[in-house]
Amino acid sequence: MAKNTQERSKKSAEKAAKAGEEELRHKVRPGIRAMLADLMRWHGITVISEAIQNMVINLHALGPEGSAHALKSPRHTFEISENVARQFHNESLRELRADPGDENTAHIK
Repeated sequence: MAKNTQERSKKSAEKAAKAGEEELRHKVRPGIRAMLADLMRWHGITVISEAIQNMVINLHALGPEGSAHALKSPRHTFEISENVARQFHNESLRELRADPGDENTAHIK
């Protein structure tokens, strides 16, 4: 006799528990999801869990040094140009001349 959905789900859950499987979930923004879709399309992967699992296995195989670049969070750097710094300095001096008395001189020895 064929098993019903409840029996199949129970058997599947027991098998997963026996294997020590753990479900991982997380939310991503549309841009991240689009990048994952690109990766999956480029490599012919149709199941998200397979893509994630392959990435983890392959990154781990690279070791600590090899995987460092791939796991580094992208950070934006801000560099203030000389023109902007000069403009800020000049504007600060102009405001101090217009309304003196609140300048911070703690850094001057």
